[in-house]
Parts: sequence; C-alpha cells; structure tokens
Amino acid sequence: MKRQERLWCFWYGVILACITTLPYLMGMAVEGDEWLFTGFVFGVEDGNSYIAKMFLGQIGNWLFRTPYSTEIQNGVLAFLPYMLLGKLAAPPEVHIQLVVLFHVFRVLCIPFTVWVIYQFISNYIEDIRWRRWATILATIGGGLGWVILLMGGSGWLGSLPLEWISPESFGFLAIYGLPHLVLARGLLFLTLVLFLRAEDDPKWSWLAGCVIVLLLLVQPLSVLTLSAVIGAYNLLVLVHSLVQRKPQIYQPLFFNTFRMVLPPLPLFAYFVYSFSTDPFLTAWTGQNKILSPHPIHYLLAYGLMIPFLIVPFRKRVWETRPQWLLPIGWLTAGLLLAYFPHNLQRRLPEGIWVAIVTLAALGMAELWRRRPWGKMFVCFSIAGALISSALLLIGGLQAAARPDLPLFRPDEEVRAFQELERISPQNSIVLSSYNTGNALPAWVSARVLVGHGPESANLDELLPAVTAFFNEGWDANQREAFLEEQQIDFIFYGPLERELGEWDPDSSSALILRYDENGYRIYEVSLLP
Repeated sequence: MKRQERLWCFWYGVILACITTLPYLMGMAVEGDEWLFTGFVFGVEDGNSYIAKMFLGQIGNWLFRTPYSTEIQNGVLAFLPYMLLGKLAAPPEVHIQLVVLFHVFRVLCIPFTVWVIYQFISNYIEDIRWRRWATILATIGGGLGWVILLMGGSGWLGSLPLEWISPESFGFLAIYGLPHLVLARGLLFLTLVLFLRAEDDPKWSWLAGCVIVLLLLVQPLSVLTLSAVIGAYNLLVLVHSLVQRKPQIYQPLFFNTFRMVLPPLPLFAYFVYSFSTDPFLTAWTGQNKILSPHPIHYLLAYGLMIPFLIVPFRKRVWETRPQWLLPIGWLTAGLLLAYFPHNLQRRLPEGIWVAIVTLAALGMAELWRRRPWGKMFVCFSIAGALISSALLLIGGLQAAARPDLPLFRPDEEVRAFQELERISPQNSIVLSSYNTGNALPAWVSARVLVGHGPESANLDELLPAVTAFFNEGWDANQREAFLEEQQIDFIFYGPLERELGEWDPDSSSALILRYDENGYRIYEVSLLP
C-alpha cells in the first residue's frame, strides 16, 4: 500500500463513521423533557443489552453474567470489549456515558476495519481504482433486498431482506451500529492478511495466531467461520497441488496453518468447555436461534455481483496464483455454513460479502476495459448495490426524528429506573413486563426475569407466567408463590405492565410501595416467613 492509499482508507473510514453517526446525533438532539434516547436506531433490544453489558463492567464485573436472567451463572469471558468500556464510566449519569462510549468505540473501529479490508483486497486487485471501489462495496454495498421492500414484501418468504437483518452477510449494518462486529471483521481479515504474508515469511503465521486470540475475545463465532475458510483454502490448494503434481505448492500452507492454530488453542478450549458444561450457557445457546432465510434471499442478496464472478472462473485465476483459491474457497464454505445444522446459521457466513466483492471486482475491471456496454453495466450494478444502505440510513434518520418507543424511553420511566437504582442493592431481582425488562438493566444494576430473547433463560415458560402475574387470572396465593419461587425483590409497575392486565398491586399485603410518580410505581417484596 502506498501512502496515498493509506490516506484514502483513513479519510474514507472517517467519512463513513461521520455519516453513520448522523441518526444518533439526531436522536440525541430531539430528546427532551418527555423522551430520552436509548442510543440506537435499529436492533434496540440488542442495543439495550450491550449497554447493560457495559453497565456490568462499570459496577466492577470482569466475567459476563447476563442481567436478563435470574438463573445461577458461573460467568464467562465474553463481551469483553463492552465490559472494558464500561469501566471508563463513572456516576452520575452513567447511561449517557455508556451510550457515548459505545459509539466512540464504533467510530474508532470503522477506519481500522476499512484499512484491513482494503489490504485484503489489495492481495488480489492491482488497480488502485478497483481496490477502492471494491472496499466501498465491501463496507456499504448490498444486494437487491430493496426491490422486495419497494414491492411491499417486507416479509417475503418469511424474512426481511438480508441487508436489513444480517450484518454478517454484508457489512453496513455492523458499521451502522454494531461495533464489536466491526472490530471482529477487522480482526478476521487482519488474520487472513497476515496468513497470506506467511507464504513469504512463516513468522507472520504466529502473529496471525495471536490475532485469532483477540478475535476469540471479541466474537468467538467468527473463529468458526475463519476455521471453515482456512480449511476450504487448504483443501483446494491440496487438490490443486495434486492435479499439478507439485506437492511443494501445498507444503508451506500446511505448516503455516499449523503454526497459526497453536496460539488460540487454549482459549478456544476454554470456550468449548464453558459452553458445553455450564447449564445457563447451554440454555442460552439452545434458545438463541438465528436461522438462514429461504435460499432465494441469498440469491437476491448477492445477485448484483454474481454475473461478475464468471470472469475469475473463466480465467482460472488460481492457476496463476493459488492465493485466489482463498476467496473461491470462501464462497464454497459460505454456502455450506449458511445452512449448516446449527442454531446460528445466519451468523456463520461472516465476511463472505468481502470475498464475493473481491472476486467480482476482477470481473468489473475486465468488463470496464473490454466491453462497450461494460461501463454502463458496472455503473448500474454499483449504484444498485448502494441503495439498501442508503435506505437504512434514511430510515434511521426518520426514526430518530420522531421520539417514541422503543428508540426512546419516557422520561418518567427513566426517573423511576434511577430511583430503583438508588434504593435497590446490586443484583436485586426485578419483576416487570418483557419490554420494560429489556431497557431496565441498561439503567439499573439489577436482574430481570424476562427482557431479552436469547439471554432470558426459559423464556417460553416464564413469559406466560409474567403475563398471568399482571393479569387478574391469578389469585393472591399464586402470585406470592411465584414471587417466592423466583426470589423477586422488587416489582416495577408502569404503563407497559398495566397493558398486561388489570391487577392492582396495592391489593397485595406482600408489597411495600417505595415509589409512586407519574404513573410509575416501585414495590418492594416483603414476604412473611
């Protein structure tokens, strides 16, 4: 990379960070006396959980124990970036500090990941112009999902378009609001850049292994994708060397791979042991289902780039440089990972979009030079690939300009959260509705019974019970038995809890009113022995 290329990566990353921050600045600007901004314009349920994880770090935790469940947890070395960021905040006004730190983290990660992706693409594309266009497509490009939305089919074939729901399948969603995934992608491609350099100097394979250790601490699932990609690459190079009758082609790759996997092995073993023996982590994994949509969604997602993939295969580029077999192997591995029998299918094709764009850029450059109609076709494809991200950005600006749930929380509710934080000991168990329970741990160092799909253990059983509790269907004995069984310390009672039923908490002798303002009440549970 020349100096001008490094400068371009830096300034493109800065501009991208600034543009994607605009909706969040809009949300902070429009909040006032009635509404407070959560800090998120999409995926608010997960966003609140990230702030809650940062809050865990702020109150002194090092191991992750979700506040969205009351189950016994051993703690695990997960979500480390958020836990560490939380330690930079201090009372008062902790929540706003955590939101700002979250987005500072996101903004800082973007130029780093842009630079690494550019370096990866540079291994395959020589023309600087096409390196830049490929990097732009890799970071903000998308597919034809916008066509489905414009036709009014937001739930077509049982799913939203992948650009709207899968940061792993593309890149913009992560850049837009998921900093740990931005950092994970940067570390993933940094590993591959170092791994490719190791073919000239084996010492880089050791450094690649050290980067995998960092990747495990940021996003362990990405290591599974990396393993599949490296495995596919090894297999294809082995077959290529056997066909060419040149075993010396494969031998260095085998030893580089062996050296690379050694540093992360102890940490990888720790995660395998933790998630297979800890009852809570097993339950969490079991109910965390993120399945791939109908295959046609993937066809539409990558349809704009598919025509350009013909060129690399027609030119048999791997015969000139076996390194081309890495993105080609990624395509094969990605297709298999997308429907691998696993709860997190949709998360597994991480980074495949960058591999597709890298191969497609070669086809674009070829058509641009050699076909009279090539320039028009390439321009049309690039423009079409940018529409989905533009719509997401515009949608975020529009949503942030209109204060309402769930992007914003009522000021009265937040005041009640702050009072609950003042009067309750750390790790108190709070009973509330699901929607309140999702936001509450982002403001209060307490645990809730239900509030997050994957992290609230036994959600299918507890959610109907919580609804029944706030409904008139249960009698006093049933409610007291439930409070005792779940070891509830406080009950948060506001408009969202009233929507579940007509039960009046003042009718219970087991509850002591500790707060009552603006339609929000907090009750302390006091069960007689």
